[in-house]
Amino acid sequence: MKLPPFEVHRPSSLHDASRLLRDLGGDAVPINGGTELLLAMKLGLAQYEHLVDLKRVSELRGVRRADSVVSFGAGMTHRELEGSPVIAEALAEVPRMLAEVANVRVRSVGTIGGNLCFADPHSDPATFLSAAEATLVLGDGSTSRRVPVDQFFLGAYETVLEPGELLVEVTVPAVPLGTGTAHVRMKVHERPAVTVAAKVTVERDTVVRARLAVGSVCGAPVLAEAIDKLIGASRDTWSERVREVAAMSAAGITPVADAEGSSRYKQALVEVFVRRALDAALADASGVTR
Repeated sequence: MKLPPFEVHRPSSLHDASRLLRDLGGDAVPINGGTELLLAMKLGLAQYEHLVDLKRVSELRGVRRADSVVSFGAGMTHRELEGSPVIAEALAEVPRMLAEVANVRVRSVGTIGGNLCFADPHSDPATFLSAAEATLVLGDGSTSRRVPVDQFFLGAYETVLEPGELLVEVTVPAVPLGTGTAHVRMKVHERPAVTVAAKVTVERDTVVRARLAVGSVCGAPVLAEAIDKLIGASRDTWSERVREVAAMSAAGITPVADAEGSSRYKQALVEVFVRRALDAALADASGVTR
């Protein structure tokens, strides 16, 4: 497989990168790690005359924590985030989740922004960040806007990004005491067949907040509305409520049948993995080491 001919542009600022993308129009695409894009081009699934390399754009780098929010640049690689002390302290599930993405070679090159913007339906970060209530900062160097992760994806390989607009930063609320997160998945082939992420807050042995995202079975991660049934659950009623939420979550999704399995099979997987994710999140909220 050979790449088609293209010209590489290397802007040094977000403003210049956005200007290039607008000026070059549909013949141009941003690239950082390129783990997904270059493969698609080799396979003939995408073709661009201009690649706008974002590696020199400093606005896309860095990890920081301000009060109860952690922010990291869209140009950070999976491996860099996986090894960040700030991430490990405030968002302990993130390194565990990222460690399951592809392989070390891909994680060392691929970026979190590239993963999200490519909008692969089987994205682990997209599912987890949806459950974690993350917000994306989109901008062009002059203006910016904030979009919740669960509103960023329009479907498979499609996002709300406007021409010349780039994903600049990801912000995630730090996980406080009493709140637990979990990310579980099953992989049959190269990509996960199902991913489920959960976030549960417990006060005085009672669930007061909960959020659940299901991914890899549809065109984009889905927030499960059935999670509301978990509010008010205690240790005595937890198992019953979880079974109810899992069954309703599976019934409320129409998975896409593909090489990973039939729609019915994926619904069964969703029910099983919702239970696992919620149990793991509760254990995390209770301080149980996994």
